[in-house]
Amino acid sequence: MEYTSLGSTGTKVSKLCLGTWRFGKQTGDVLETDREEAHELLDAAADRGINFIDTANGYGDGDSERWIGEWLDDRDREEYVLASKVYWSQESRFSENLGRKNIRAEIEGTLDRLGTDYLDLYYIHRFDDDTPVEETLRTLNDLVREGKVNHLGASTMAAWKLTKALWKSDVEDLERFEVTQPLYHAAYYEDVSDYLEVCADQELAVCPYSPLAGGFLTGKYERDGDSVKSPDGSRGSFDEFFDDYYVSERGWDVLDAVRGVADEIDATPAQVALRWLIEREQFTCVPIVGARTVDQLDENLGAVEISLSSDHHDRIDAARAGEQ
Repeated sequence: MEYTSLGSTGTKVSKLCLGTWRFGKQTGDVLETDREEAHELLDAAADRGINFIDTANGYGDGDSERWIGEWLDDRDREEYVLASKVYWSQESRFSENLGRKNIRAEIEGTLDRLGTDYLDLYYIHRFDDDTPVEETLRTLNDLVREGKVNHLGASTMAAWKLTKALWKSDVEDLERFEVTQPLYHAAYYEDVSDYLEVCADQELAVCPYSPLAGGFLTGKYERDGDSVKSPDGSRGSFDEFFDDYYVSERGWDVLDAVRGVADEIDATPAQVALRWLIEREQFTCVPIVGARTVDQLDENLGAVEISLSSDHHDRIDAARAGEQ
């Protein structure tokens, strides 16, 4: 495993982060990852050198954090970098928000479920337009001062909102966001270039979720006329929003380019797509991989063992830009 600094912080993390969004997640009639499977994935990730684990208070209605906490009971907490999130409510029974009351309630619930005294990284899961950003930032600042949180992060939001929050932190002398978690992958369905430019300028680490476009960039999906042919058991076979969320004409062009590069370097499309993110030069980029099986995790980990040439990057970037 390779390790890198998490943006401008002194925290060292593996170049891939284990995502636990699927732990306890019910999609239709499918329980995507149960407790036993979750512990098996955590064991495999740790055995292979992954020290960075991402969760959230709402994943699996709290089961994701709870199962991670159970797993940590038999391990040294200090060996792992734990990230969780706040916005939706599990504890306060108030509507989702980033007000002081909600954040205070949610951090206690998260720490209790994880069985730890502190988080290494605490994200705001969404931007709260109804709560003054100063209230949110001061509350998060207090959590850092109290030792309950080491670093702060921000997930999905408009670039100008991220900029506003960073500016408020600077002028009010408050802890700032050091890490971001946008939806970002080679076959993106929506451009996040403005957001990423802020990250590059402010030296923020980028930990993208869905780095394989929900599995689209693994190469196991094929065109079927105007629709997508999905293998049995894949996300596309049971998620009714898969096509709209991850598939586009430009995405197919990117997948063709990724497949071509993979064939040349004896890698899989998933490994190439992940390596393309890891090798972003503008900012530290640590993809969050949400494998459903140990075999999938092992395939993803192969991204650490390969490298892409400038020509490979150029071809994938050209497909993203619609220049093929």
